[in-house]
Amino acid sequence: MRFPTLLSVACSLLATSLFAQAPSPSPSPSTAPGFPAWTGDLPGGRLTIALRSIIAVTQHEYTVDGAARVVEVNVATTSTLLPRFYYIETLANATPRGIGQSAVNTVVERLEDAAERAGADAVWKRVVKSYPTSTHAHTVEYRLESRKQITKLYESVDQAWKRNRSETFRAEGRESED
Repeated sequence: MRFPTLLSVACSLLATSLFAQAPSPSPSPSTAPGFPAWTGDLPGGRLTIALRSIIAVTQHEYTVDGAARVVEVNVATTSTLLPRFYYIETLANATPRGIGQSAVNTVVERLEDAAERAGADAVWKRVVKSYPTSTHAHTVEYRLESRKQITKLYESVDQAWKRNRSETFRAEGRESED
């Protein structure tokens, strides 16, 4: 009787010591996804898109109501989410100074001064939506501050997609949160 009991105790001790030595998995310190992705650190937020889900990247220009020119970048994906990025400028700013330009300049300067005194961003630097006329289901929009930024963003997404390599685009003035 002693032998089977002694054998049972020895096996139990051996099994316990084996399990105690197994290393516990530790979380990965990396914040990067485990797949190639494009990340945008932009005014208004941050966006990460799996490169395998991108099916098209577009950049186009259009005029809105004869008053503003928009340069827009869209990233079509296999999901229902449509990321949209744009830069907008008044046509008065895009054309040579003409009649009425000084009035536009005065209004813009006063609005900028008021926003600075209030410690707020200028409204025209943000995406502004008017429900339901400008709200689109499954659309996330980011507004950039210059034509140069929107062009660099397009090139960043397009090259990351074509090369299937992760890339992070940071809009000028944005610092890394990593």
